[in-house]
Amino acid sequence: MPLSLRIAPSPTAFRCSPSSSSSGGFVPVKQHCRILSSGAVGTRIGFCSGGVLDSGKRCGSYVARCSLETVNVSVGQVTEVDKDTLWPIVKAAGDKIVVLDMYTQWCGPCKVIAPKYKELSEKYQDMVFLKLDCNQDNKPLAKELGIRVVPTFKILKDNKVIKEVTGAKYEDLLAAIDAARSG
Repeated sequence: MPLSLRIAPSPTAFRCSPSSSSSGGFVPVKQHCRILSSGAVGTRIGFCSGGVLDSGKRCGSYVARCSLETVNVSVGQVTEVDKDTLWPIVKAAGDKIVVLDMYTQWCGPCKVIAPKYKELSEKYQDMVFLKLDCNQDNKPLAKELGIRVVPTFKILKDNKVIKEVTGAKYEDLLAAIDAARSG
């Protein structure tokens, strides 16, 4: 059962640069924005766009929305999240239990437990399974979540962490999931 959400990513600030036109005005510089692609574990890159600030008289920053705003989270799959999409997805999950796997690309134990984590997402169809790469882009979020070891699994309900498992301890993760479901 897909859980389809509309989210607005963090506003994108545009920098302006002098245009090559004879008017001497300013034009916005396009910036990339990342949004999860529907039903996939990866992300799609799109361009955000906007108009010229203050009719080109002076340059500054302004806010525009990214054109890619729909995220489909499918129950029975693991969905990759980032600093912009984690909390909107957790909030949209409502009363569903959310299991969050925080990992890094270089972590051996993270790679070992990843297939088992995927199997759990297929087994527990009443829960939402997410993955957060604790890379430089997501470092502030990892710090906010108190990550010191990877992998770390957090189980959330009603926007609150109710259980945590550190390390690639499959049996401990399974016990935490069962405890969260029963209680």
